[in-house]
Amino acid sequence: MAAAPVWSVDPRTGNPREQVAVEATAEEVDRAVRAAHAVRDALADRTVRAEFLRTAADLLAEAGDHVIEAADAETALGPARLTGELARTAAQLRAFAEVVEEGAYLDIHIDHADPSRTPPWPDLRRYKIPLGVVAVYAASNFPLAFSVPGGDTASALAAGCPVVVKAHPDHPATSELCVSVLRRAAARTGLPEDVVALVHGFEAGVELVRHPLVSAAGFTGSVRGGRALFDAAAARPVPIPFHGELGSLNPVVVTEAAAAERAEQIGAGLAGSMTMGAGQFCTKPGFVLVPEGEAGDQLLKALTSAVSDTEAGVLLDHRMREAFLAGVTERSALPEVDAPVTPGAGGEHTVAAGFLTVPARLLIAEGPHDALLEECFGPVTVVARYASTDEITTVLSRLPGNLTATLQIADAEADGTAAPLLAALTPLAGRVLVNGWPTGVAVAPAQHHGGPYPATTSTSTSVGATAIERWLRPVSYQTTPEALLPPELREDNPLHLPRRVDGRPA
Repeated sequence: MAAAPVWSVDPRTGNPREQVAVEATAEEVDRAVRAAHAVRDALADRTVRAEFLRTAADLLAEAGDHVIEAADAETALGPARLTGELARTAAQLRAFAEVVEEGAYLDIHIDHADPSRTPPWPDLRRYKIPLGVVAVYAASNFPLAFSVPGGDTASALAAGCPVVVKAHPDHPATSELCVSVLRRAAARTGLPEDVVALVHGFEAGVELVRHPLVSAAGFTGSVRGGRALFDAAAARPVPIPFHGELGSLNPVVVTEAAAAERAEQIGAGLAGSMTMGAGQFCTKPGFVLVPEGEAGDQLLKALTSAVSDTEAGVLLDHRMREAFLAGVTERSALPEVDAPVTPGAGGEHTVAAGFLTVPARLLIAEGPHDALLEECFGPVTVVARYASTDEITTVLSRLPGNLTATLQIADAEADGTAAPLLAALTPLAGRVLVNGWPTGVAVAPAQHHGGPYPATTSTSTSVGATAIERWLRPVSYQTTPEALLPPELREDNPLHLPRRVDGRPA
């Protein structure tokens, strides 16, 4: 049987653009993984890895016009948004080059023998080594920063792990272009091109997570797809770590004092955040607790005005458009749910932004309104009007895990008054914001992009320097002769790496 073609599709029209590739067979997935596994030792040199990552960033920037053109044609995200995403992607690659050179990610500990302790300590030396081949599942909504050249790939390569990427079907041409850039960067720095490979197709993704030489996986996508792959990773004869980002509601709590102090500002800010990128950011605020009464009414008035002025947008594909329309129709039909700005079809290929309101009291116990506590991908948010702080905390206790949680407070509440609400939000998310909006994830060492399930399937972050930790495992050497130790653990520290010796920085 002939392999299924992989088409690039224009989401603005729904029409095919070109055939880009064919879906990979099980045999082709096997060859890609085995080829990656065979060259894993080529990534052992940290200096070469850092050069590779910087070269990849440079070549990606050089190919920027072609990459942005291809990505816009396949995602309709627009040149301005994609130009920023390309810059972010190149910056991630360069940031991980710095992480590799600095070496703290190796987490080196040396404890010299100490017979005076009870029980006695032998000589112990610990650091981290790469897991092996990593499978990366590209995201739909970030064709660069969370796809072929994105953070999962960059951090895995930085750790010394070869990568096989499963392309997202929404941007196959962009994926092919980007993998060619990464492979050229490898060749230019003296590495085998097979340290990075690309496969297409649903079945290829399943074969990839099951392959015995795949040691870990990173995923960004839906709860349904991610959970299926997570279960497959756990069901293997040898289970592997699966770092999946699956879905997030990203709740926001607006205090009554904050609404009274700056209703218009908060309403406009919420509108900008929930409609950014046609509501297709994983950190879109999808559920907002707003007080009943005049201050809350003023906030909704500002939100209504700002959302009404938002132009209809194109979603990443027509399947997502249909899911969005079905989701908002289902939610709008629930009792006591109103739509001050009706979300729905904006045209034959577009969607119109909107928001729904509901009394918070309808969400304090399990019932038909539970659909409002689930993510709806696209430009819509749910505003729950609360009558008391008890309603806030009770509703929050029913929410699933999230990437972010946001608290909007008044200036006077910064004295500690808002601490109980901040404490109620903290268990729900990996990043907690005060007086900000969650869209936009800084690539910084202190960043954490993850959260309790279903936001992610692990406690790790996929953004920031510590994302490298997902692809490493610790090893301790005990009473090992100096000549047999890895250079990183030798007494004279020939590689000049940061480490702790006998419990102290050295």
